[in-house]
Amino acid sequence: MNLSNLKPPRGQKQKKQRIGQGMGSGRGKYSGRGAKGARSISGYSIMRGFEGGQMPLHRRLPKRGFTNIFRKEYAIINIGRLEQLEGDSFDPGKLLELGAVKKLGAGIKVLGSGELTRTCSVRAHVFSKSALEKIQKAGGTGEVIQAGA
Repeated sequence: MNLSNLKPPRGQKQKKQRIGQGMGSGRGKYSGRGAKGARSISGYSIMRGFEGGQMPLHRRLPKRGFTNIFRKEYAIINIGRLEQLEGDSFDPGKLLELGAVKKLGAGIKVLGSGELTRTCSVRAHVFSKSALEKIQKAGGTGEVIQAGA
């Protein structure tokens, strides 16, 4: 056996039906498209959301809200999560390495949910008021990093 003897199984390959091949074919004259109208014309394609001339749903519904193009998406970490992690100093690189945050985005934001019982120093881009109070109450320090640094 060699490559020149290979062929598909019987019945796998079928000829595409060619329509519009005269009256005797059973699919002549208008080729199954009807006489007139948009659908009978070559190159016809329907517009997305077209509902037969009725006002489409996406135009009937009112527009609401807006998207703020200046929005900053921070990677969030809570004080309670810092308590569980090992080490006594945390910065964005260390938190990524430990797997506490997946993606930095605009930076790290520390929130005050949970309790902190040990001293640790935290470097982040944004702190909530309660998070900073809890870190300082536990004897640690919270340092704000500038976005460019």
